[in-house]
Amino acid sequence: MVVVNTTNHGGPHAHLVDALAAADPSGRLRAALSAGTHPDPRLTDTLVERCAVEPDFFVRDMLTWALCRLPSGLTVPRLVRELGADSAQARSQSLHTLSKIGDRLAWPAVSALLHDEHDEVARSAWRAAVALVPPGNEAALAADLAIELGRGDQHLQLSLSRALVGLGDAVLPVLDAAGTSPDPHIRAHADATRRLCHDPDSGFTLAVETAKRVAVTGPDT
Repeated sequence: MVVVNTTNHGGPHAHLVDALAAADPSGRLRAALSAGTHPDPRLTDTLVERCAVEPDFFVRDMLTWALCRLPSGLTVPRLVRELGADSAQARSQSLHTLSKIGDRLAWPAVSALLHDEHDEVARSAWRAAVALVPPGNEAALAADLAIELGRGDQHLQLSLSRALVGLGDAVLPVLDAAGTSPDPHIRAHADATRRLCHDPDSGFTLAVETAKRVAVTGPDT
């Protein structure tokens, strides 16, 4: 379990540190808002560590906003270190925050987590990678992401498809290659993603189910 740093208790931020760990989520939300409204680099560790344990989605989002308000020269190295944490939430939330900050210095560390065994970490890494990929590396990223085709349930597959679509035309040759895979789940996911490329408003669930039937039984069944 990650313990929030309280070493500055008794200092100027003692009350805020306590409020970030309060039982009431609305109180924690106000504390995170205050941290972002009055950004102080001395709170960097406290905010990052709180992200790792905060159970409320809205509070986590506010913590990310507060971190984005701090100098990236401080936050990015700290968040990159957090990517090596044992906690899946710590890794996932750090990836999310890095994607919002948008500093490509984090790219090598982010791309190393594309195949994380924890679904939520992998999902966050896919989104962050698309946001941070250096220009000219889109095709290589598409090929790396394509390794994950067929993984997980439809919600996870849709997340991957959206990440792939975000890479633009660079993804099309990769999807064409995946469409010849001997694995029907990979072929179905690739086909549904291709449809999403051409029609972002299409129904992904229907597309992937249709593609699975074709992949398994053949087009004339």
